[in-house]
Amino acid sequence: MEIGQKFNTLTLKEYFFYIDNYKKYKDFNTLGLYRSIVENEKLALDEKLTVREYAHKTFKKTFDFLQLKDPKTFVEVEYLGQELTKGDEQKIWDDIRKSQQSILEDKKIKHRNFGEYSKHNCGYDTCVWNGIMVRQGSWLAESSMHFDSDKNKYQQKLKSDKRKSDRKRERQIIDREFETE
Repeated sequence: MEIGQKFNTLTLKEYFFYIDNYKKYKDFNTLGLYRSIVENEKLALDEKLTVREYAHKTFKKTFDFLQLKDPKTFVEVEYLGQELTKGDEQKIWDDIRKSQQSILEDKKIKHRNFGEYSKHNCGYDTCVWNGIMVRQGSWLAESSMHFDSDKNKYQQKLKSDKRKSDRKRERQIIDREFETE
């Protein structure tokens, strides 16, 4: 069976019905469900919070993975109806970054090429590459997910070149010392 309508047009009772019977519908999408909670204009704030809590009973593990797959939706749903200061937002994003890193380690995922991070999104609306699928490690993908523990390959190359030149210079100094004696 198919739902046949967008989640953001559902009423409170319809949300409960579809969440209870989600296995019967082949077009049921948990990411769409959580996005629709924020976008639905038919529901009041308290009804949206009720739907969120009801969905968490069934899909909490999937919702937690949204931190990695679609962090913007995760933040919008998690802090629905709350007024956040800039400091709060910065702390939330720092916490999400740490959580993303721990999820990747726990699940032993060695790549980050999924969800929002599989597409180019540099933040500029006029960028011709916005929305294009990118390969992990390409220069287009470099603007996506970064952690403090990531190694900068460019910096590694610079450090290697510096050490090489230092060794050569040291060797030249030693050779000059022997020549003068």
